[in-house]
Amino acid sequence: MGSLSSSLNIAIGSMLAEQGAIETTSNNIANVNTPGYSRQRANLAENTPVEVGGITYGTGVQLQDVTSLRDSILDIRVNQETQQQGQLNAFISGGQQIQSLFNETSGTGLQAPITALFSSFQQLSVNPNDLTTRQGVITAAQNLARAFNQVSSNLTTQRQNTDLAVKQSVSAINSLTTQIAQVNLQVASALGSGSNAGPFIDQRQQLINQLSNYVDVSEIDAGNGSITLTTSNGTPLVVGGQSFALTTKADPTTGYQDIYSGSNNITSQLTSGQLAGQLQIRDQEIPGIQNSLDTLAYNLSNAVNTQQQAGYDLNGAAGGPLFTPLTQQAGAAASLSVAITDPGKIAASGSAAPGSTGDNQNANALLGLQNQQSVNGQTPLDYYSGIVFKIGNDVSSAQTQQQSGSLVLQQIQNLQGGVSGVNINEEAANLIQFQNAYQASAQVTSVINTLMQTTINMVSGA
Repeated sequence: MGSLSSSLNIAIGSMLAEQGAIETTSNNIANVNTPGYSRQRANLAENTPVEVGGITYGTGVQLQDVTSLRDSILDIRVNQETQQQGQLNAFISGGQQIQSLFNETSGTGLQAPITALFSSFQQLSVNPNDLTTRQGVITAAQNLARAFNQVSSNLTTQRQNTDLAVKQSVSAINSLTTQIAQVNLQVASALGSGSNAGPFIDQRQQLINQLSNYVDVSEIDAGNGSITLTTSNGTPLVVGGQSFALTTKADPTTGYQDIYSGSNNITSQLTSGQLAGQLQIRDQEIPGIQNSLDTLAYNLSNAVNTQQQAGYDLNGAAGGPLFTPLTQQAGAAASLSVAITDPGKIAASGSAAPGSTGDNQNANALLGLQNQQSVNGQTPLDYYSGIVFKIGNDVSSAQTQQQSGSLVLQQIQNLQGGVSGVNINEEAANLIQFQNAYQASAQVTSVINTLMQTTINMVSGA
């Protein structure tokens, strides 16, 4: 009876172990399409054998534990590439919006109105005394001023919208770090009780990956299944079950939101993730373009005003400034306006004689400004072309990096899938293997049950 009971226990234990393996395999199959799921493996282990009368007997099998298969190094690499993709995607999105402000084919930008101004000077040189032609100069100048004003206003609006997006990104980061801290506790609790922490670790890894899209994240193993998350410069985000919220506060000089961790301003220390891309657009790209536009507006208007004041109007009076004089370069594009409304005051003549017919000396000089290097050593159109080229080059460079980074990310995710992903064919084969083992153990149980009943009958008959 003792040996039959032992055999029965072995068979029952085997059935339980194989049942656990079947449940694990079934769970893998069920989650074959679940994002972030890591394949689980049932680890079967031989029970400790016993020695009776100098003979060692096996005591069967047990389901030792269920582990999730993952490569922490690949997980970290995925997060790192996700951070770069987040930063590049945010920059490209903002850069393309800036590009749309300088799309000459759709009627935006400054090339057409700058060209139109010099065309009006050319027409003036042909008909210097014609009032309609003179009005054309004023109209072209007004159109140019409005174009500068509009582009500058649009850039300011985009910068304000990006500033709002920065606040939204910080809010999303705080939501994710709060969730990660909660799951951190669940992982530690599961591991502490000997339970399978795999599902919680999967959930945490998914949240960290989402967080990586927003901000640069460094992960530190804190032991007992817990992790510590910081930004790349060491600003704490999650420590165990505690999260540390980032805050925003308007800069008193610019009015735009700076990012704080506690009392520390970390705005300039964020290097990747969507938030860094938004800050790059808001604090570097747009101000740089705005400064270039101001430089162009300031120098072009000064050059025109200087030449206008060197000539004489239709009444023989010295010319006055065509554009309202600017006192400083900063803000020039936004404030540029036309000072003359009377076409007779356009200084086309090089002579003080009133109504000197055919005198187009100063009109020709105004037209000549088109080829003068009056804007930081470049002609006005060349300088403007440089602005447009830089915007396009910055976006194109980011797109190239984004495309190559996307390929790297895909390769790492493929490697990650090879470790953690569910192979449906492999799981089907495992299912058959565990099923056969379970059925065989059940057959053993049936045989032992019959033998035990026969033995009981024999004893009762005796």
